[in-house]
Amino acid sequence: MNNRRTISTDLNVVADFQPQLPESQKKLPFVLLGNLAPDLQHSVLDQMQKPKFVVADTMNLWIDIARQRLLELLPRIDLLILNDSEATQLSDESNLVRAARWLRERGPRYVAVKKGEHGCFLSGSEGAFAAPAVPLEQVLDPTGAGDTFAGGLTGYLAGQKETNLSALAQGVIEGTILASFTVEDFSLNRLASLSEKEITSRRRELLRLINPNP
Repeated sequence: MNNRRTISTDLNVVADFQPQLPESQKKLPFVLLGNLAPDLQHSVLDQMQKPKFVVADTMNLWIDIARQRLLELLPRIDLLILNDSEATQLSDESNLVRAARWLRERGPRYVAVKKGEHGCFLSGSEGAFAAPAVPLEQVLDPTGAGDTFAGGLTGYLAGQKETNLSALAQGVIEGTILASFTVEDFSLNRLASLSEKEITSRRRELLRLINPNP
């Protein structure tokens, strides 16, 4: 019910893409490696100069065709984002707690396991955090929800002094809130029309699910 089935993947221009960072971006403290081939993610990191915090997103395709390069990336990052089926696929652990620990033991300080309509599980050496998804009556298209989640989480962290479990937990909440808007329409349509008032209202809604008696 909560798993996708990939019929076909065409990399098109991404297959030959070689990112070249401008000098102005090489010293940025926060890096989000989008859901691209591990070789491209390595290439971006090779051009960065001692970033403070590195986030990497991945998916089943890269686990299937570039597993070793993905594993080689793990010691170079601070947070790995993937969904539940990908976590079990990469770790060969059916239990998500064990899967997240297996992944952390190979490099990243934190692992965020997305569980679709059931929220997100965040694992770190200091402990764990779980956030529900925002209950929605209508979902038009989940495409881009994972990218929105990763961007919202990383964007929140970039504005904080600390990158500890508490900060990441709040980042998970912010990413979850933004992703809940993405799925309500196609492409970037919902995000393009989004207001700060709507974000604040949905944040309250999600926080009530986490703590019904604040």
